[in-house]
Amino acid sequence: MRRKLNSYLVIDGYNIINAWDDLKEISKYSLEDSREKLIHYMIDYSEFTGKKAIIVFDAYNIKNSKEKIEKRKHITIIYTKEYQTADSYIEKFISTLSKYDEVKVATNDYAEQQIVLGKGASRISARELKLDLEAAKEKIRERTSSQYKKIQRNFLEDRLDKETLSKLENIRRNR
Repeated sequence: MRRKLNSYLVIDGYNIINAWDDLKEISKYSLEDSREKLIHYMIDYSEFTGKKAIIVFDAYNIKNSKEKIEKRKHITIIYTKEYQTADSYIEKFISTLSKYDEVKVATNDYAEQQIVLGKGASRISARELKLDLEAAKEKIRERTSSQYKKIQRNFLEDRLDKETLSKLENIRRNR
């Protein structure tokens, strides 16, 4: 059996924003800020998991909008053109990939999930993505914490009893 070539996580951006309480709350005041927060979450997730993350934001109702592709650290952000939904972009995108690529699509849209499954990709709900993201963050914290412990100070004074320390201090002061 052949090995998978690439591992992709394709995210229906606005669908996820509307499904996660923290992002939904931010979007009430600033859609741009909620997009940026999702993007930063996915950069961390992608960096940790090694999956190529593609976030698709549709511009279906935005007059004269052209497709825009933005590359950032570990991820690609797509803003679709006018009259193109994120769903249609995602369907077209996964059709261009190799059958050996591992593709997961994150969306709560049931119809989109069925189409994605029919094209050979797997689906992940917004809730499952949130749980995966939280698990990855926890592993990052654990890794960072263990690395920090390794570089913590290692001084002789931390390992000596008070009496010995006092004698050494007296010697240091030439008493």
